[in-house]
Amino acid sequence: MPDQSFWKNKKVFLTGHTGFKGSWMAIWLNELGAKVCGFALEPNTNPTLYKLAKLDEQITSIIGDIRDLNLLQQTMKEFAPDIVIHMAAQPLVSESYTNPVETYSTNVMGTVNLLESVRFCETVKAVVNITTDKVYENKEWIWGYKETDRLGGYDPYSNSKACAELVTSSYINSFFNKENHSTAIATVRAGNVIGGGDWAVNRLIPDIMRAIENRLPLELRNPKAVRPWQHVLEPLSGYLLLAEKLYIDGVKWNGAWNFGPAQKDVKTVEEIVQIMLTEFQAGYEYKVDKNISFHETQQLNLDSTKATGVLKWQQKWTVEETLKKIVEWQKRYKSDEAVYLICKSQIAEYESF
Repeated sequence: MPDQSFWKNKKVFLTGHTGFKGSWMAIWLNELGAKVCGFALEPNTNPTLYKLAKLDEQITSIIGDIRDLNLLQQTMKEFAPDIVIHMAAQPLVSESYTNPVETYSTNVMGTVNLLESVRFCETVKAVVNITTDKVYENKEWIWGYKETDRLGGYDPYSNSKACAELVTSSYINSFFNKENHSTAIATVRAGNVIGGGDWAVNRLIPDIMRAIENRLPLELRNPKAVRPWQHVLEPLSGYLLLAEKLYIDGVKWNGAWNFGPAQKDVKTVEEIVQIMLTEFQAGYEYKVDKNISFHETQQLNLDSTKATGVLKWQQKWTVEETLKKIVEWQKRYKSDEAVYLICKSQIAEYESF
């Protein structure tokens, strides 16, 4: 688990804090006592975890575009962070087919701008760059991809994130090596991250929630697709643990790291839907949307042996426990419980598990 004594009063520059995953990270860092400066676009969905948790009242929140190098550099330099966690991205496969230029400019040039800003910010000692499990050249095999496997990415989103990995590697070699710089940098790849407070379009869990709440038929793009499902707190715990190591021990922790679930939690979309509908006691039936025109990977899995063996990171919640936590989160939200407190209590549960 993250070490609260380490994080207390650490200055953390967090990009993408208005997104689903970034909001959970901002809440956890805030609870650990860190001083957080978030930098991200205004959220484009309603509702959002960022707004419901009133994160702009809890942390320093800067609304800005990571493609704006001058603003990003100025903001980072003024804040003078100890640690940078880069989560800002265009995160959806489906959206990347609709807006490939925006996807590449955000995910690739946004990463360039982030690292360029770090290069001229002398206070930064550690950087964690979040990419995705989809960066690998997918061969549709059943076993998990290792950090040493070849990068690829079929669709613009996946490929743009693979490009971001290559950008990071180049910056490490060119500007952040032992001879030229003391900043330690790692890239991290998680599975299909799920949790309470996600309202994104074309994501499975939010789609299920909307179907149940609005009594609409549930349409699935690819019910037989296999994915490594995990609660949002699982990879976040790995990112925080790795950030501590980078800060304390430096460049020996540089490189790529997988933070995926156990093999038993790698399940099909259909299996996840059935568990969720059972948890909600909802007698809904799904249908397959046959109008999807874009390609999606059928089989995806991660090998996290490096993280579990070297970093001693461990998964805590099974996929069944994860889905129960999501249902619990949603029911508490519908009961008008304060959203920040719901997240805070689930983080405390996770830490004590």
